[in-house]
Amino acid sequence: MTLSLNSTVRLNNGIQIPRIGFGVYQIPAGKVTTNAVKYALKVGYKHIDTAKIYGNESDVGKAIEESDQRREDIFVTTKVWNSDQGYDSTLKAFEGSLKRLGLSYVDLYLIHWPVEKKITETWKAMTQLLKNDKVRAIGVSNYSVNELNETLQSSDITPAINQVGFHPFLYQKELLEFCKNKSIQLEAYSPLTRGKRLKHPNLLEMARKYNKTPAQILVRWSLQHDLVVIPKSSHEERILENSQVFDLNIDQSDTSVLDSLNENLRTVFLD
Repeated sequence: MTLSLNSTVRLNNGIQIPRIGFGVYQIPAGKVTTNAVKYALKVGYKHIDTAKIYGNESDVGKAIEESDQRREDIFVTTKVWNSDQGYDSTLKAFEGSLKRLGLSYVDLYLIHWPVEKKITETWKAMTQLLKNDKVRAIGVSNYSVNELNETLQSSDITPAINQVGFHPFLYQKELLEFCKNKSIQLEAYSPLTRGKRLKHPNLLEMARKYNKTPAQILVRWSLQHDLVVIPKSSHEERILENSQVFDLNIDQSDTSVLDSLNENLRTVFLD
């Protein structure tokens, strides 16, 4: 699989999303986020993932404004939070995010978590944003097969993305296959297990074998499963490291070993 930091995948509505992105979850608001995003853009990332609840949308916007990248060359994702869901409140929340980002449009807008009894109305608002050209693509996050089915049955517009926790220790194979069958691109957050399994013996062994770090093995594993992947770090050396996975190809036997490590390890929970 020949890939680069410029590689994209075509979503079900025809737009292209970069295969690897930079996430800013739990990066402190202010200069820390701004500097991290500016550095990520400098080393070649084209895809930035934020959310209202992260509290750093304005810092992401500032980094984009201060970078030497053209806006149209940067793919920006943000998300509607649970307390803002519903039809009118989703539309209002989107305008707030757009203002904080300082942008005229967002490339991808996601429903952050499924909220019972609001799935249909929130998705209706998302489709309205798409029809109004406020966003280039819409999708969901943390949706199960059942919640995806509820969305699909309520609308003729299929989510372009389902962003979920995904790594060898949380190998959601059935969800991946369902999304592929429905032309929904699966996107992996917390692909590095938030550091919880970076010292796993199998991972350390493969890092030695391929002369890479455990984090790089995990990012590459996601790419080889046809995922979009958004590793996150506020440290420049790790931001760069996480992008240097394109001279690596994990062979089938090692991929099978990684696939076998699933323990349903979830590192992000809805409080």
